[in-house]
Amino acid sequence: MLDYDKEADAYDATRGGEPRAAAAAEAVLGLVPQNARNLLDVACGTGIVTRRLAGARPCLRVTGLDAAPAMVRTAAARLPGAILLAESRQLPFPDGVFDAVATVWLLHLVDGPEDARAIIAECARVLRPGGVYITTVDKAAAHDVGSDIDAVLAPRPRRPAQDRPGQVRAYAGKFGLRPAGTARFRGHGQGRSPRSTAADLRRGWFTQLPPGEPLTEGFVERLGALPDQEVPRPDPEFTLLAFRKQTEGGGNQAAHGGN
Repeated sequence: MLDYDKEADAYDATRGGEPRAAAAAEAVLGLVPQNARNLLDVACGTGIVTRRLAGARPCLRVTGLDAAPAMVRTAAARLPGAILLAESRQLPFPDGVFDAVATVWLLHLVDGPEDARAIIAECARVLRPGGVYITTVDKAAAHDVGSDIDAVLAPRPRRPAQDRPGQVRAYAGKFGLRPAGTARFRGHGQGRSPRSTAADLRRGWFTQLPPGEPLTEGFVERLGALPDQEVPRPDPEFTLLAFRKQTEGGGNQAAHGGN
């Protein structure tokens, strides 16, 4: 896994910057009840999305948290007084205090199903009955856009994905969360070029391909033979799933009155 403390300074520039953040925030807010009073952005990173969530709805109090100190420092500069250093598997809040909780680009990073379940369990715990949990799914798969780069990389070894939609739905259901909607948004600026992909391989971004290993360098060589070395291929499209926490009577009433 990447060292996100080291990545903090360059993170936004290498992940689509403000256009991608704007698309993500708009999609998340489209799944949050209009009269929700507060939202927790778990693993908020640099706060580039968190700030937009807060700015788009003045009546929505947004709190962000992340486990990487450098990310938290960057996010806190964007949203002073609203960012915490904390672990997503042990949220520092009482039960049932948020109307909405989001995990954007988090579940794909965890090592195994126990971690994914633990994160979803904690998000469900801090939600009020009727509150909404929103998460990205199929993050890695979204980057496979059917390009010539994807054809080259197809035989590479892959980590088992912990954010598959069916798996996430199953975990959510165990913690009283029921499906409440979906959304998609474009990953602006994240279309791969052959040259940028080769650089990512040599930086260790592909977790099952250690930099400098013969297998890794073989992929770098094949990427180098592709045409249009500097031309980005299509941007990925990311998927969000929303889940509503059941009320004590088992219903799916929206937080504080509905969407």
